[in-house]
Amino acid sequence: MRVRALLAVALLAAAGPAYGGAWTLPQGQGQLIVTATGTQADQSFDHDWVARESTRYRKLDLPALLEYGVTADLTAIVSPSLQHVDIAAPTDAERTGLGYSEFGGRYRVLHGKDWVFSVQGTMRIPGTTDTSNPAAIGYTFPEFDARALFGTTFHVGSLPAFVDLQVAQRFRGDGAPNEFRADGTFGLQVAKRWLLLAQTFNVVAEGPGSALFPSYNYSKAELSAVYAVNEQWSVQFGGISTVLGRNALQENGFVLGVWRYF
Repeated sequence: MRVRALLAVALLAAAGPAYGGAWTLPQGQGQLIVTATGTQADQSFDHDWVARESTRYRKLDLPALLEYGVTADLTAIVSPSLQHVDIAAPTDAERTGLGYSEFGGRYRVLHGKDWVFSVQGTMRIPGTTDTSNPAAIGYTFPEFDARALFGTTFHVGSLPAFVDLQVAQRFRGDGAPNEFRADGTFGLQVAKRWLLLAQTFNVVAEGPGSALFPSYNYSKAELSAVYAVNEQWSVQFGGISTVLGRNALQENGFVLGVWRYF
């Protein structure tokens, strides 16, 4: 697989916690979550799902997710982001600037005492149109993400817990194939102020695109803890890794976040 094609696939990967999940916010209430995710890859998965040494690749994503309850059933979503990408020789490229910014909403379709089913749509606006920079490949064309979300709460013994499941269709362009996405989150409140999160993010390219975008698949796993400082502020810290892939980078890194409820 050519290096430039591999970088194109890597730059499509935008893993991040399913923060809002399937639930909508109460009318007039909101949350702001700022997250830093830094990853590095020195290996990549080939066409046979085998990890092999590759060009060193580093990425830092800094998205801010703002959600606000317009009504009890409708939550508005705005999520701008900053990004830095650094690719070693022989590619020797880097980019710092706006990443994708998302605008949309989540609508609660059905719900019960301890479960909810919602649909969500977001328009993703690129932060650059520079197709000549290898570090910008995959971030230069508008996208649309449509997903269905299901969440339920329960107890593990005496501990409160929840599961959030999402399936999505991401419509892309500029030579990149559309993607099917499936994300899952398991949360367990292990103490009064501590929430543990186990998450998985899975992407399947729907066929190859242009020469820069071969067919690819990858799965990322994230483990993190959220500590509630008080009723308004929480902090998050953890790690993320690409555990399985085909024509994709094997990334490993950290996740740091600050949550604000209002």
